[in-house]
Formats: sequence, structure tokens, C-alpha cells
Amino acid sequence: MSTGEVRIIGGLWKRSKLPVANVPGLRPTPDRVRETLFNWLGQDLSGWHCADPFAGTGALGFEAASRGAAAVVMAETQAPCVIAMGKSKDRLNAAQIKIQRTDGMSLLRQLPRQSQDLVFLDPPYDSALYEQALKHALECLKPEGFAYLESNKSWSEDVLQALGWRKVRYLKAGSVHAHLLQTAA
Repeated sequence: MSTGEVRIIGGLWKRSKLPVANVPGLRPTPDRVRETLFNWLGQDLSGWHCADPFAGTGALGFEAASRGAAAVVMAETQAPCVIAMGKSKDRLNAAQIKIQRTDGMSLLRQLPRQSQDLVFLDPPYDSALYEQALKHALECLKPEGFAYLESNKSWSEDVLQALGWRKVRYLKAGSVHAHLLQTAA
């Protein structure tokens, strides 16, 4: 069931291991990228509400909870991933984390308007979900909130602007393109 593990980088559960289920196409966000992302955001996410609609291993959501997020909702369709995240949640006694076995777009559509401080958008690279996910994330994000977009390409300022976003920070690490976004308005 499990083919490896990733570690939580910082916060309360620093160095805790999360299992990586044996699911084709699953690609946990690399440690270096997660470390940079949480440096951009600041280490303390106390009181934040976060959504990880394409959770996979749950590394991003667990990292946010480890750093004080008050509520983290994660969605994943693959049963082995949901089971692995559930075991990690229980082991860490992570009451602030809610895991749903559903697709990411369904989660984004059900989140109340302007309810989230941070939305992680890391759909499968080969999917056509990016623009739709960005649209729905815009609706559920608080005015000063952030979206983290991870993909296999760099998103141009023009394309992001047309979708209602502005790029705050950007990093390329190997095949990973990490974008920290805020609303353009």
C-alpha cells in the first residue's frame, strides 16, 4: 500500500513522517518546495482556514496544520491516499484536519464564499482542471488570502491576470513550478 514517505518540514509535527500510497501519478510536493512555500507565507498560520482539494499524500495540508492552521479540509479520490491520510491524522491527533473522499472540484464548489485563507491547487499535471480550479479558488478565498498553484509549467502574468490572479512569488525546482497567488482585485 505504501511505497515511501514524506516528512513534515516545520511546526508542531516537524520531522513526522507521512506515508506515500502506491498510486500511479502521485507526486508529493518536494521538501524544498514546501519549505520555500511556508517561508513565503510565514511560519505561523495560526487561525488560518486552508483547503487542499487535490491532497494526494496530504503533505501540504498536514504542513499547514502543523504550523497552526485552525481548520484544514482535504479532498482526494484515491482510496489508498484517503486511508493513509486518515491514519496520519489519527496518529498526529490532528482534530483540525477534515478528510473527504471526493474530487477536488466538488470540494472547491462546496466551500463557502470567502472562507479560506489559503487554497492549495496541485491537480494532476495531465488534467484539464487548472483553470476551473483557479476560478473556484477565487470564489472561496478571503480577500487577503493566498492560493498556491503547483504545475509542470510556469503560468504567465497575462493568463493569471485574465483569471483574476496576480503572481506574488514563483519558484522552479526540477519539474515543479510553484506559484504563490493572490486575487488581482
